[in-house]
Amino acid sequence: MSSVTSICVIGGGSWATALVKILSENDTHIHWWMRSEDDIEHLKAYHRNPRYLSTVEINNEKVFPTSNLKEALSSAEYAIIAVPAAFVTHALKTATSEDFVGKKIVSAVKGMIPKENVLISDYIHQKYGVPLENMLAIVGPCHAEEVAQERQSYLTIAGDHLEEAEAFAALMRSHYIKAKPNADLVGVQYCAVIKNIVALACGIARGLNYGDNFQAVLVSNAVQETKRFLDKAFPLPTRDLNGSAYLGDLLVTAYSQFSRNRTFGFMIGKGYSVKSAQIEMNMIAEGYYASRCVYEVNEAYKVNMPVVRAVYHILYERISPAIELRILKDELK
Repeated sequence: MSSVTSICVIGGGSWATALVKILSENDTHIHWWMRSEDDIEHLKAYHRNPRYLSTVEINNEKVFPTSNLKEALSSAEYAIIAVPAAFVTHALKTATSEDFVGKKIVSAVKGMIPKENVLISDYIHQKYGVPLENMLAIVGPCHAEEVAQERQSYLTIAGDHLEEAEAFAALMRSHYIKAKPNADLVGVQYCAVIKNIVALACGIARGLNYGDNFQAVLVSNAVQETKRFLDKAFPLPTRDLNGSAYLGDLLVTAYSQFSRNRTFGFMIGKGYSVKSAQIEMNMIAEGYYASRCVYEVNEAYKVNMPVVRAVYHILYERISPAIELRILKDELK
């Protein structure tokens, strides 16, 4: 590896912008793929993303925005995918297996591919033939908005091999970012997916005027159902769900003012339709798609997951949030 690490970041949203900021603190050369030519021109002229985290100044000596994905990937040692899960297939539509040869692929996506119900690492492995040992995943707890303010934040880099995870974690560290490696590639991704569903449930409860007491019970039960699911579907004896990559990420998403899943759920609890909530937010709440993915994946394992089931029923079977929460509260312990 050269002293300056070449990285491709795919995505133009707030999390992609935060990752570009973090990575540009170190010895990196970043090709930033964005879909919008207007945003690219704005970045070149004003060193800021006009749509997301516009207060962040981008170092244009290290960061080179482009709409040509193949060009962005060509010299990269790492390719970071940082688009909502529902848009991953579209974002990568011009890429071929050859474009990913010899690269480490890093998922910064906190969702699953809709309808296919697969994690991003599995999708890239199946679609492009990237070996799973070349896959990494970035998880929090970490909100892009706090990265923009350079508030102390923590990241976990997961991969099947700790040394590979540590090598990338080193590129993420700065005076406001601590990053540590983790060997649970599948587990951290599933927890990142499920915590969005839980945050959505918390938002629904808030919208229905349930209080802190209920939310605390909801979250603690959600931790238990996540453990039941992972222990049955993807057991790993060394996994500790009390760690920041698991419990910490869940807590920040369930409670933070920056959580778009919590906000989306709150709107649903207040009586918004799914479509009207999506239009008003103008941002993707991963929990919407994730609830269906996890519900359908769990049909094979039949784990008791009342929080996931309740959110799925509300969003996809159009059961009244008030009715579903009354059912759920009797199942929580």
